[in-house]
Amino acid sequence: MLILHYTGMQSAEAALERLCDEAAQVSAHYLIDEDGTIYRLVHEKRRAWHAGVSFWRGERDINSRSIGIELVNPGHEFGYRPFPEAQMASLEELAADLVAHYRIPPLHVLAHSDIAPDRKEDPGELFDWQRLAARGIGAWPEPGKSDEGGWTNAEIRDLLGRIGYGTAWDDGHGTAWDGTVWDGSAARSLLAFQRHWCPERLTGLPDAETVKRMRALARVYSERLV
Repeated sequence: MLILHYTGMQSAEAALERLCDEAAQVSAHYLIDEDGTIYRLVHEKRRAWHAGVSFWRGERDINSRSIGIELVNPGHEFGYRPFPEAQMASLEELAADLVAHYRIPPLHVLAHSDIAPDRKEDPGELFDWQRLAARGIGAWPEPGKSDEGGWTNAEIRDLLGRIGYGTAWDDGHGTAWDGTVWDGSAARSLLAFQRHWCPERLTGLPDAETVKRMRALARVYSERLV
Protein backbone atom coordinates (compact mmCIF):
# COMPACT_ATOMS: atom_id res chain seq x y z
CA MET A 1 0.00 0.00 0.00
CA LEU A 2 0.98 3.62 -0.47
CA ILE A 3 -0.45 5.94 2.19
CA LEU A 4 -0.39 9.73 1.80
CA HIS A 5 -0.47 12.12 4.75
CA TYR A 6 -0.01 15.76 5.54
CA THR A 7 2.27 16.73 8.41
CA GLY A 8 -0.29 18.95 10.16
CA MET A 9 2.49 21.01 11.72
CA GLN A 10 3.47 24.67 11.40
CA SER A 11 6.76 24.11 9.57
CA ALA A 12 8.77 21.53 7.68
CA GLU A 13 11.50 21.82 10.29
CA ALA A 14 9.13 20.91 13.09
CA ALA A 15 7.80 17.96 11.10
CA LEU A 16 11.29 16.66 10.34
CA GLU A 17 12.31 16.96 13.96
CA ARG A 18 9.28 15.00 15.11
CA LEU A 19 9.59 12.30 12.44
CA CYS A 20 13.24 11.78 13.37
CA ASP A 21 12.63 11.79 17.14
CA GLU A 22 12.63 8.20 18.41
CA ALA A 23 10.69 9.23 21.50
CA ALA A 24 7.81 10.51 19.37
CA GLN A 25 7.17 6.99 18.01
CA VAL A 26 6.00 8.31 14.65
CA SER A 27 7.81 7.97 11.35
CA ALA A 28 7.32 7.82 7.60
CA HIS A 29 9.35 6.58 4.71
CA TYR A 30 9.41 9.93 2.92
CA LEU A 31 8.67 13.58 3.57
CA ILE A 32 8.15 16.08 0.73
CA ASP A 33 8.55 19.78 1.46
CA GLU A 34 6.43 22.44 -0.24
CA ASP A 35 9.38 23.38 -2.46
CA GLY A 36 9.54 19.80 -3.77
CA THR A 37 12.51 18.63 -1.70
CA ILE A 38 12.21 14.93 -0.90
CA TYR A 39 13.61 13.51 2.36
CA ARG A 40 14.02 9.76 2.67
CA LEU A 41 13.61 8.94 6.34
CA VAL A 42 13.03 5.17 6.51
CA HIS A 43 14.05 2.54 3.98
CA GLU A 44 11.07 1.22 2.06
CA LYS A 45 11.83 -2.33 3.20
CA ARG A 46 11.50 -1.32 6.84
CA ARG A 47 8.39 -0.68 8.90
CA ALA A 48 7.54 2.96 9.59
CA TRP A 49 5.04 4.16 12.19
CA HIS A 50 2.75 6.31 10.07
CA ALA A 51 -0.65 4.58 9.89
CA GLY A 52 -1.60 4.02 13.52
CA VAL A 53 -4.85 2.23 14.29
CA SER A 54 -6.18 1.57 10.81
CA PHE A 55 -8.05 -0.81 8.49
CA TRP A 56 -8.30 -1.48 4.77
CA ARG A 57 -9.75 -4.48 2.94
CA GLY A 58 -9.44 -6.78 5.96
CA GLU A 59 -5.94 -5.64 6.97
CA ARG A 60 -5.29 -3.95 10.31
CA ASP A 61 -1.51 -3.87 10.55
CA ILE A 62 -1.13 -1.29 7.80
CA ASN A 63 2.30 -0.17 9.03
CA SER A 64 3.76 -3.55 8.13
CA ARG A 65 2.47 -3.54 4.56
CA SER A 66 2.65 0.06 3.41
CA ILE A 67 4.89 2.95 2.42
CA GLY A 68 4.06 6.28 4.04
CA ILE A 69 4.66 9.68 2.43
CA GLU A 70 4.22 12.85 4.48
CA LEU A 71 3.50 16.11 2.65
CA VAL A 72 4.45 19.32 4.43
CA ASN A 73 1.19 21.20 5.00
CA PRO A 74 -0.10 22.89 8.17
CA GLY A 75 -3.31 20.90 7.90
CA HIS A 76 -6.78 21.77 9.10
CA GLU A 77 -5.56 22.80 12.54
CA PHE A 78 -2.95 25.36 11.48
CA GLY A 79 -4.23 26.84 8.21
CA TYR A 80 -4.89 24.14 5.63
CA ARG A 81 -3.88 25.24 2.14
CA PRO A 82 -3.47 23.81 -1.38
CA PHE A 83 -0.44 21.67 -2.12
CA PRO A 84 2.06 23.62 -4.28
CA GLU A 85 2.95 22.56 -7.79
CA ALA A 86 6.59 21.79 -6.88
CA GLN A 87 5.45 19.50 -4.08
CA MET A 88 2.88 17.74 -6.26
CA ALA A 89 5.39 17.27 -9.09
CA SER A 90 7.91 15.64 -6.73
CA LEU A 91 5.19 13.45 -5.24
CA GLU A 92 3.99 12.42 -8.68
CA GLU A 93 7.46 11.24 -9.72
CA LEU A 94 8.19 9.46 -6.44
CA ALA A 95 4.78 7.79 -6.26
CA ALA A 96 4.96 6.67 -9.89
CA ASP A 97 8.27 4.93 -9.18
CA LEU A 98 6.96 3.28 -6.01
CA VAL A 99 3.71 2.09 -7.62
CA ALA A 100 5.60 0.61 -10.56
CA HIS A 101 8.37 -0.99 -8.51
CA TYR A 102 6.09 -2.53 -5.87
CA ARG A 103 3.13 -3.13 -8.21
CA ILE A 104 0.73 -1.28 -5.92
CA PRO A 105 -2.89 -1.69 -7.09
CA PRO A 106 -5.05 1.42 -7.61
CA LEU A 107 -7.18 0.86 -4.51
CA HIS A 108 -4.08 0.53 -2.37
CA VAL A 109 -3.02 4.15 -3.01
CA LEU A 110 -4.84 5.81 -0.15
CA ALA A 111 -5.28 8.75 2.17
CA HIS A 112 -4.61 8.45 5.88
CA SER A 113 -8.28 9.34 6.27
CA ASP A 114 -9.28 6.30 4.19
CA ILE A 115 -7.60 3.83 6.52
CA ALA A 116 -8.47 5.69 9.75
CA PRO A 117 -11.71 7.62 9.07
CA ASP A 118 -12.62 7.83 12.77
CA ARG A 119 -9.38 9.67 13.57
CA LYS A 120 -7.88 11.34 10.52
CA GLU A 121 -8.75 13.73 7.68
CA ASP A 122 -5.42 14.05 5.86
CA PRO A 123 -4.26 14.81 3.26
CA GLY A 124 -7.74 16.30 2.90
CA GLU A 125 -10.09 17.67 0.32
CA LEU A 126 -7.55 20.03 -1.31
CA PHE A 127 -5.31 17.17 -2.41
CA ASP A 128 -5.44 16.43 -6.14
CA TRP A 129 -6.12 12.69 -6.34
CA GLN A 130 -7.42 12.96 -9.88
CA ARG A 131 -4.04 14.26 -11.05
CA LEU A 132 -2.26 11.23 -9.61
CA ALA A 133 -4.79 8.82 -11.08
CA ALA A 134 -4.25 10.34 -14.53
CA ARG A 135 -0.60 9.30 -14.13
CA GLY A 136 -1.61 5.76 -13.20
CA ILE A 137 -1.23 6.32 -9.46
CA GLY A 138 -4.37 5.27 -7.62
CA ALA A 139 -8.00 5.09 -8.68
CA TRP A 140 -10.44 7.68 -9.93
CA PRO A 141 -14.11 6.87 -10.64
CA GLU A 142 -15.72 7.88 -13.93
CA PRO A 143 -19.44 7.18 -13.48
CA GLY A 144 -21.64 6.00 -16.33
CA LYS A 145 -25.39 5.79 -16.81
CA SER A 146 -25.46 2.42 -15.06
CA ASP A 147 -24.20 4.09 -11.88
CA GLU A 148 -27.18 6.43 -11.60
CA GLY A 149 -30.37 5.86 -9.64
CA GLY A 150 -31.67 5.53 -6.12
CA TRP A 151 -29.92 3.75 -3.28
CA THR A 152 -30.43 2.18 0.08
CA ASN A 153 -28.28 2.46 3.18
CA ALA A 154 -27.56 -1.25 2.87
CA GLU A 155 -26.18 -0.72 -0.63
CA ILE A 156 -23.95 2.13 0.57
CA ARG A 157 -22.57 -0.04 3.33
CA ASP A 158 -21.90 -2.81 0.81
CA LEU A 159 -20.19 -0.41 -1.58
CA LEU A 160 -17.93 1.01 1.13
CA GLY A 161 -16.98 -2.53 2.13
CA ARG A 162 -16.22 -3.53 -1.47
CA ILE A 163 -14.03 -0.46 -1.89
CA GLY A 164 -12.12 -1.25 1.31
CA TYR A 165 -13.56 0.66 4.26
CA GLY A 166 -14.47 -1.07 7.48
CA THR A 167 -18.23 -1.49 7.87
CA ALA A 168 -18.49 -2.80 11.44
CA TRP A 169 -20.00 0.53 12.38
CA ASP A 170 -21.55 1.75 15.58
CA ASP A 171 -23.52 4.92 16.18
CA GLY A 172 -20.97 6.47 18.51
CA HIS A 173 -22.79 5.19 21.55
CA GLY A 174 -21.60 1.59 21.54
CA THR A 175 -24.61 0.11 19.74
CA ALA A 176 -24.69 -1.52 16.31
CA TRP A 177 -25.62 0.65 13.35
CA ASP A 178 -29.07 -0.34 12.14
CA GLY A 179 -28.80 1.28 8.71
CA THR A 180 -31.25 4.09 9.39
CA VAL A 181 -29.31 7.06 10.83
CA TRP A 182 -26.10 8.43 9.35
CA ASP A 183 -23.88 9.36 12.27
CA GLY A 184 -20.90 7.99 14.17
CA SER A 185 -18.56 5.71 12.24
CA ALA A 186 -20.96 5.30 9.31
CA ALA A 187 -20.87 9.01 8.55
CA ARG A 188 -17.12 9.25 9.09
CA SER A 189 -16.45 6.40 6.64
CA LEU A 190 -18.62 8.06 4.01
CA LEU A 191 -16.96 11.42 4.72
CA ALA A 192 -13.55 9.82 4.17
CA PHE A 193 -14.75 8.57 0.79
CA GLN A 194 -15.95 12.07 -0.06
CA ARG A 195 -12.64 13.66 0.96
CA HIS A 196 -10.83 11.39 -1.50
CA TRP A 197 -13.27 10.90 -4.37
CA CYS A 198 -15.98 13.55 -4.01
CA PRO A 199 -14.29 16.54 -2.33
CA GLU A 200 -16.98 19.03 -3.30
CA ARG A 201 -19.46 17.17 -1.07
CA LEU A 202 -18.06 16.94 2.46
CA THR A 203 -21.27 16.06 4.28
CA GLY A 204 -20.82 12.50 5.48
CA LEU A 205 -24.29 11.92 4.02
CA PRO A 206 -25.28 9.98 0.88
CA ASP A 207 -26.29 11.95 -2.20
CA ALA A 208 -26.70 11.15 -5.88
CA GLU A 209 -23.20 12.23 -6.99
CA THR A 210 -21.43 10.50 -4.10
CA VAL A 211 -23.31 7.25 -4.71
CA LYS A 212 -22.59 7.38 -8.46
CA ARG A 213 -18.87 7.66 -7.78
CA MET A 214 -18.99 4.91 -5.18
CA ARG A 215 -20.67 2.57 -7.66
CA ALA A 216 -18.17 3.44 -10.39
CA LEU A 217 -15.21 2.92 -8.08
CA ALA A 218 -16.49 -0.44 -6.83
CA ARG A 219 -17.45 -1.57 -10.32
CA VAL A 220 -14.15 -0.74 -11.99
CA TYR A 221 -11.53 -1.12 -9.28
CA SER A 222 -12.69 -3.24 -6.35
CA GLU A 223 -11.44 -6.49 -7.87
CA ARG A 224 -8.18 -5.03 -9.23
CA LEU A 225 -5.90 -6.18 -6.47
CA VAL A 226 -3.04 -7.56 -8.58
